[in-house]
Amino acid sequence: MTRKQRRFTVIGLAMGVLAIAAALVFVALEDTIVFFYSPTDIVEMKLDPGTRFRLGGLVSVGSIEQDGQHVKFVITDTTTDINVTYNGILPDLFREGQGVIAEGVLAVAGGFEADTVLAKHDENYMPPEVAEKLREQGHWQGEGQAE
Repeated sequence: MTRKQRRFTVIGLAMGVLAIAAALVFVALEDTIVFFYSPTDIVEMKLDPGTRFRLGGLVSVGSIEQDGQHVKFVITDTTTDINVTYNGILPDLFREGQGVIAEGVLAVAGGFEADTVLAKHDENYMPPEVAEKLREQGHWQGEGQAE
């Protein structure tokens, strides 16, 4: 085997090993990726209770009920509403009518049990997925997104 052939063999093997490693990483991450869904998506997909995902939309006006750190509120995409329960301290910028993404599981009795709530970080921000869903429905006309 010539020097050139050995070099190509080593390079080919190295690229093969890298491709296999990348494939293994992507397969491993596939189970840990949490997707964003709007309330309408949840109703249409008929997800099983206990399914973990991110729920995004607007906090419905007049829906926040707080008892210490136990909070109940409604997330809406102006078409469908989903009741959310959360135990913990809400972000300072969390309020009615604002964009929010909650991460958690679909409850057995209906609704959504959040373990993380993310609120907008300034007056121009709305999560890009939420803004896109609201634009599609004609309910939000906001400018570009902050990054």
